[in-house]
Amino acid sequence: MNLPSYRDRRRTTAPLRLPGRAGNARILGTAAVAAMLLAGCGTSTPKAAAHPSSPGVPHAPSAAPSSSHPSLAPDLPTAATTCTNSTKLAGWSNRRLAMLTVAVPVSETSVSDVTSEVTAGAGGVLLFGSKAPSDLGSRLTTLKTHVPGHLGLLVMTDEEGGGIQRMTNLVGSLPWAAYMGTNWTPAQIQQNVTQVATKMAAARVNMDLAPVVDVDGRNVAPSKTNPDGWRSFSGSTSVVSKDGVAYMNGLRAGGVTPVVKHFPGLGGSTYNSDFGPARTLPWSTLQKVAIPPFTAAIKAGAPAIMVSNNVVPGLGTNPASLSPTAISSELRGKLGFKGLVVTDSLSAKAISAAGFSVPTAAVQALRSGADMVMFDLGGNVSSQTSSIATAITNAVTGGHLARSRLIDAAGHVLAVRHVNLCP
Repeated sequence: MNLPSYRDRRRTTAPLRLPGRAGNARILGTAAVAAMLLAGCGTSTPKAAAHPSSPGVPHAPSAAPSSSHPSLAPDLPTAATTCTNSTKLAGWSNRRLAMLTVAVPVSETSVSDVTSEVTAGAGGVLLFGSKAPSDLGSRLTTLKTHVPGHLGLLVMTDEEGGGIQRMTNLVGSLPWAAYMGTNWTPAQIQQNVTQVATKMAAARVNMDLAPVVDVDGRNVAPSKTNPDGWRSFSGSTSVVSKDGVAYMNGLRAGGVTPVVKHFPGLGGSTYNSDFGPARTLPWSTLQKVAIPPFTAAIKAGAPAIMVSNNVVPGLGTNPASLSPTAISSELRGKLGFKGLVVTDSLSAKAISAAGFSVPTAAVQALRSGADMVMFDLGGNVSSQTSSIATAITNAVTGGHLARSRLIDAAGHVLAVRHVNLCP
């Protein structure tokens, strides 16, 4: 963030001539004039203006002098505020900021169902389904016309490969990651993914919740007890690191934003967090085995990372998606990630088992450093979206979530959408 710049001005103070006792003029020097000016302002020291709590918020201008007499003090320089997304977002309402951090789920066959949420400023939509309509692109184009200010919209889906694909009828098919890791070179992975991504972009889908860079070599289908299996490229950390970057670069080459997942790694998890509480391997193990693929992706310019709902032994008692240690300290701090942080679905049973509803989990995720929250399709999506936005807004008003953190999260959403609010 750029700090306000100030214009340098040359100031001169000439001696002041005042009438003396005998009618003769006497000359006062600079020090005497300064003393008179201070005395005329009273004996109390003016209080400094409070520093704004939100980044980029300009200081309020000082009140104009009440006296009608011209001031003897020289003109002071005025602050010139540099326009940034943060300074613009600081002027938004808490509700509008909150909506920008929510990804709303919708069936890919009826995307118009979330028109009201998009109109209210939702930051993204998450497509569910297994067969996309042939005119999905035109439907999404229409949906995007409802975005306030026409600031773009994140349209995301899970197009991993194998059994986790949403729109193969439009974009073609990819095999399971395990097949790619065993049979394709990184160059072949990138080439094939680019072909799929190009067609995704043509259908106006601009974000893919992939690649999976969990290190898990178990030769099994993903299941209730194993979230990875064939979703993982390999049980080798080095293979996953190379193939994950290749997949990520393939998406970017095709015009789709990748979301690397599931930080800090699901390999060897005790359970699938969608169905209940789950723990990863100990943090000391993950640092050696699971973190390197994320480090490689970050070094290669990963724009977004998804955080898992698993508890990491040795890294806290909350699911990673709700843990400031996992997100702010490790991902942001030690790994230096500056992009968009997305939660895994807060509808997961692991979240409710930890004592959180979806709205309260959303607040905790933002407090922990996440920028965008997601939940599953099912139930009343409109009501759930409103509840999440209300919980976030109330948390800011009640002092449980810093407004500066909400502005920061909203800024990351706009950044990954390449939105510049300044003219």
